[in-house]
Amino acid sequence: MNISTRDLEAFLALAQTQHFTRAAERCHLSQSAFSQKISRIEAAAGVRLFERSTRLVTLTPEGEVFVEEARRIRNDMRQALTGLQDLAQRRVGRVAVAALPSVAAEWMPSVIARYRAANPRIKVELFDTLAANGLSMLRDGRVDIAITAGEELQEFDCQVLRQEKYFLVCRDDHPLASRRSVTLAQAMGPDMMHLARTSSVRQNLQVQLGVSEGPLDGLEVEHLATLSALVAQGLGVSVVPELTLFHFRRDRLRAVPVRDPQLRRPIVLARLKGKALSIAAQAMVLEVVAQARG
Repeated sequence: MNISTRDLEAFLALAQTQHFTRAAERCHLSQSAFSQKISRIEAAAGVRLFERSTRLVTLTPEGEVFVEEARRIRNDMRQALTGLQDLAQRRVGRVAVAALPSVAAEWMPSVIARYRAANPRIKVELFDTLAANGLSMLRDGRVDIAITAGEELQEFDCQVLRQEKYFLVCRDDHPLASRRSVTLAQAMGPDMMHLARTSSVRQNLQVQLGVSEGPLDGLEVEHLATLSALVAQGLGVSVVPELTLFHFRRDRLRAVPVRDPQLRRPIVLARLKGKALSIAAQAMVLEVVAQARG
């Protein structure tokens, strides 16, 4: 059975007007073309839908059943098209983002504020999580995009947003605190403290140091807030990327640039290969890119 939406409209027009000429005019068809269309519908259905007389056209009992179904199908189609238009014009929808905690804290508040102002009816979900979990969420389809850092991203479509510089964070009485810049070799020492090996910061440093396994010297902690408190107590120093520096805005703490040009943490926007982003997600990507460039 091959009945189009135009066929349904023609059937409903005849059912309402009960007159071939008026129904044909409503459908912008000649009367002969309209009559042929109705005959094709009946042939496809295998049953007469209308009783025809010289004055009046009425529905058969089977036509009465079909007219209710045709109206429902027409209304469903209209609702579907309206929903599609709402999605296309970003009146409704959902977008989910997984982001490194530092990115979530430094970039995403401004990004989400601008996005909501432009798209007030789109639901935004933000997951601040470490790189591995963010990529797992992307892989499982729980988020549209992941803003992450790391090297093993071949399975995703990626866009580098920024190459982050690193900084030595220390107390103001540390011998290196007054330097304009330091090398990574100068920063390393027995008082060097580190984040856990699951963090992208630690993994990137290990690559630069040529260390792939095993703990480095010094204390090792899970959270940047803990690391900041330890540095503030004079218990050691650390090397962290630029987006994490807000954790170290404390009295007596200093951030000294590490000048090694190869020491950079790439901040990457990742998405699934071969899967198109929704219009809502595309708009979020534009906001994230604008934030990274600003």
